[in-house]
Amino acid sequence: MGEDRTLRELLRGYAFLGPLVAFLLAFVLAPVIGTCIDSLYRDVTFLPRAFIGPENYVSLWSDPAFRQSLRFTVLFALASVPLELLLGLAFALLLNRPSPARGALRAFVLIPWAVPAAVSGKVFELICNFRFGPANYLVQRLGLADAPVNWLGSPEGAFLAIVAADVWKTTPFVAILLLAGLSAIPEELYRQAEVDRAGPLQRFTRITLPLLRPVVVVALLFRTIDALRVFDLAFVLTRGGPGGSTTPLSMYGYDAFTGGDMGYGSAVSVVLFLVAFALSVAYVRIGRFGREMS
Repeated sequence: MGEDRTLRELLRGYAFLGPLVAFLLAFVLAPVIGTCIDSLYRDVTFLPRAFIGPENYVSLWSDPAFRQSLRFTVLFALASVPLELLLGLAFALLLNRPSPARGALRAFVLIPWAVPAAVSGKVFELICNFRFGPANYLVQRLGLADAPVNWLGSPEGAFLAIVAADVWKTTPFVAILLLAGLSAIPEELYRQAEVDRAGPLQRFTRITLPLLRPVVVVALLFRTIDALRVFDLAFVLTRGGPGGSTTPLSMYGYDAFTGGDMGYGSAVSVVLFLVAFALSVAYVRIGRFGREMS
C-alpha cells in the first residue's frame, strides 16, 4: 500500500508539471530548435529553400559587418553591466539604511526603469544633441572639451551614449534586486560583528558580500543576457550608426530578417543565443550559485 501511494503521489507530481513542460516545449525549445534548423538552409524570399549546411555560419565569419556587430555587442555588455552592478549596489546600500522616506525613495528610484526604452532613447538623443544638448554644455563647463562633441556622429561618442542610456535606465532594476537580497540578511549578524569590533569595511566584506553573492549572480545573469539582446535603445538612439559601429547582433539579425534572408538571420540569432548561453553557464559556475542554493 505504501509503494502504491508513493507511485500515485509521484504521478500526480508529474501531472502538475505537465502544463509547464508542454509550455516550455512549445514556446521555448521548439523555436530554438526551429531557428537552429533554419540557420542550415538558404531561406531567402522568392528563392527555393535549400539545405546548405554551415554555409551561413561561414559567411558570417567572413562578414566584416557581423564581426563589427559582435564586437560592439560584447563591448557593450562588458561596459554597461559592471557599471550597473556597482551603481545598483551603492543605491541598494543607501536605500537599505533606516530612513523615514525610505519607501518614497525606493519608489522614486524605480522611475527610470518604468520609462519605456524608446522614450529613454529619445531623451538621450536630446541630451547628446550637438547644438543644444546638455551633455556638451556640461563637458565644456567642466573643462573636459573646448568645443562641442559630436556624440552621436562618432563611434566612440555613440557607444558612450548608448551605454549611459542603458545604465541610467537599468541601474534601478539591479538596485531593487540587490535591495531584496540585503533585506534578507539577518540584522543579528551585524550586531554580533559590532560586538566583535568589526569595522564597516569588515562587515561589508565578511557579511554583506558573501551573503549577497547569489543575488549578485542572478543580477549579473539577467543583465548580461539583457545587454546582449539590446535592440531598442540602439535603434532609437543611433539606428546602428555611424557606419554600423553601434549595430548590436539583435539589430543585425533583424535587418537580415527584414531583408528576406531568413537563414542568415537565423544564423545570427543562433550565435547570439550561444554567446548568452555560454556566459550564463560561466556566471553560474564562477559564482558557484548551485552550491549556494543547495
